Amino acid sequence: MKKIREQNGEAEPVRRFSMTVSYSSHLSLSSLQRPKQYKLQMPKQKKLGYSFYHRDDVVQIAKELLGKLLITRFDGILTSGRIVETEAYAGEIDRASHAYGGRRTARTEVMYKKAGTAYVYFVYGIHHLFNVVTSKQEVPHAILIRALEPVQGIDMMLKRTKKKKLDYTLTRGPGNLAKALGLNTKHTGISLLGRQIYIADDGFRVSEEDIGITARIGVDYAGEDAKLLYRFIVKGNRYVSGKKS
Repeated sequence: MKKIREQNGEAEPVRRFSMTVSYSSHLSLSSLQRPKQYKLQMPKQKKLGYSFYHRDDVVQIAKELLGKLLITRFDGILTSGRIVETEAYAGEIDRASHAYGGRRTARTEVMYKKAGTAYVYFVYGIHHLFNVVTSKQEVPHAILIRALEPVQGIDMMLKRTKKKKLDYTLTRGPGNLAKALGLNTKHTGISLLGRQIYIADDGFRVSEEDIGITARIGVDYAGEDAKLLYRFIVKGNRYVSGKKS
């Protein structure tokens, strides 16, 4: 990722992204130092609606989520990050999916609910992983959000993760980003059309040439489906987890 030049305390847009709006981030992709006195001015955001999630092509939706903002608002505290890594899971026909073969459990039942629903599960006795349910009801498609670039509420993210200073691990990987944004299994089943948890479009766009497409991470058990190119990343972004290509 090319460095961001600082002018008058504000960061210039990253050239690897094409944007339809002016975006000023108080977190540089090449520098983790923030100006001590800086008011973040966010462009107008539009919450993604039901029609965005209610589509059949989970792979295309996963790709389109790159560059969008994942936002949480708990107890009046807002935290957000720009999505830089996603993985698609195609339900009953996908051996890597929790719903493969029509499997339904107390944990996975939410995958069969309405599009635009949060699916958060607990793994390894440590991590909460945040997913977005898509497609029509009873079709268990889901997208795992694997990494974010922090945008708002960084001080709260540091507090939640018990970090003393900002580094790229803050929201690199699905477990880290969930902790930073305050997400856990109690949020599974919450609509992403509400005010607590939602995804927004602020006009930020990732160009096609800057999108990397790879096989998913940690799904070797899925046989041939482990080779499916269902993972999308923003090339060169240091918050991306695992393999970069």
